Amino acid sequence: MAMKNPPHPGLSVRYDCLEPLGLNVSKAAKRLGVSRKQLSDIVNCHAGVFPEMAVRLENAFGGGADTWLRLQAAYDLAQEQDTRYADQMSGVDRR
Repeated sequence: MAMKNPPHPGLSVRYDCLEPLGLNVSKAAKRLGVSRKQLSDIVNCHAGVFPEMAVRLENAFGGGADTWLRLQAAYDLAQEQDTRYADQMSGVDRR
């Protein structure tokens, strides 16, 4: 059964990759070969995991690039469904 509100994959990066290894965002960004801002945006849920980043995460922390992309897709789909549901409900008479 799928989760109703899957977490943003940036939370997995933070709590499953960075914290157990004692890495801060700056050190992890260097390890990944990306800017601190780029990684910070992901772990703070302001940006998504895209294919290139998924490969970098796989190489640095494991998990498989496809897994990282599935996490992102599940999150994006849930966000879209929540938005559509809210839009549909905004036109419903709630008397």
